[in-house]
Amino acid sequence: MPNKQTLLVAMLLSTALTRPAVAETTLNALFMAQAAYSEADVRAMTDAFTAANPEVKVNLEFVPYEGLHDKTLLALGSGSGYDVVLFDVIWPAEFAENKVLVDVTDRITQEMKDGVLPGAWTTVEFDGKRYGMPWILDTKYLFYNKDILAQAGIAAPPATWAELSQQAQAIRDKGLLDHPIVWSWAQAEAAICDYTTLVSAYGGAFLADGKPAFQTDGGLEALQYMVDSYNSGLSNPNSKEYLEEDVRRVFQNGEAAFALNWTYMYNLANDPKESKVAGKVGVVPAPGVEGKSTVSAVNGSMGLGITTTSQHPDEAWSYITFMTSQATQNAYARLSLPIWAGSYDDPAVTAGQEDMIAAAKVGLAAMYPRPTTPGYQEMSAALQQAIQEALLGQASPADALSAAAGGGL
Repeated sequence: MPNKQTLLVAMLLSTALTRPAVAETTLNALFMAQAAYSEADVRAMTDAFTAANPEVKVNLEFVPYEGLHDKTLLALGSGSGYDVVLFDVIWPAEFAENKVLVDVTDRITQEMKDGVLPGAWTTVEFDGKRYGMPWILDTKYLFYNKDILAQAGIAAPPATWAELSQQAQAIRDKGLLDHPIVWSWAQAEAAICDYTTLVSAYGGAFLADGKPAFQTDGGLEALQYMVDSYNSGLSNPNSKEYLEEDVRRVFQNGEAAFALNWTYMYNLANDPKESKVAGKVGVVPAPGVEGKSTVSAVNGSMGLGITTTSQHPDEAWSYITFMTSQATQNAYARLSLPIWAGSYDDPAVTAGQEDMIAAAKVGLAAMYPRPTTPGYQEMSAALQQAIQEALLGQASPADALSAAAGGGL
């Protein structure tokens, strides 16, 4: 029986055959080679688009997340480069201010407005305007190894961050694992996403009245939790060098009982071809803090936009609307969940990942934003450095965050 992707391509091919041949337009598109949709998925989606639109050719380029922001700006500065770019939820303010992306507010149809989950639109919005279509709707979840928890006599995954530490200690005490928790705490945006998850749990804030506030209250408590977990040895000591793919590798090798990661890890860690722990993977929303929160979540969503230097904005928009369409997203819902509300009632989307869907319904509703400010990149870099210094014992959490806050942000 043909799979959904095959049917989608066949359907679009039949449509394409009825269209007259016209001069070819070439689009250049920049994507991320890290988390969410795989490179193979993006290529297959694009092949389906070009099958339906033979007059358009799409050149794809993939870079690690860490290079996505600067590569977009460098291409813009050269006056050439990309027509379509993938952008993070934290960039619309900067990209709008610097005229990187086209305002597509008027291109968005009523059907799109009604069908897309309301929270997803925040991914592409700034100052009342929309600069693309949301594409990756994501937050970080707590993944756990069901077998290891059972062997430790743990009946249910942790509901609070304190309970996570207690369960990790119990697992270590039984000699099951030396370092039961793994995180992505490299000096990169990945660490900010983990930190933001904890800030949301502790009820912290990044900014207050336009000034840094992360150095006090929940922001300070969040970093203190990270340092305590690291110093106790409950967290893998290599976490300070890990990105998300490192976390996935450690977890699916059976070397961690708990891991914080994005949606995409669920089906990959449950794939026997990829993972030693297939069938043993549990997932829940990230925990809360007693008296302050019941769950925690970071907004890790991303959108697709048209650059202001594109010579083919109409074709670029056609490509974006195809890639973000409900049909396309439903066909590729194993690594990234759809932005469309109706998709969550589709058995073809939910089958085999019911636990992931259940966690998503809670986690996506609780997503906490990183600061929406044109100066976000500078703030993130300062916080990344503060986190590293605190983890390495070069400064206390309070001193590290105070230095970051006082660095001219």
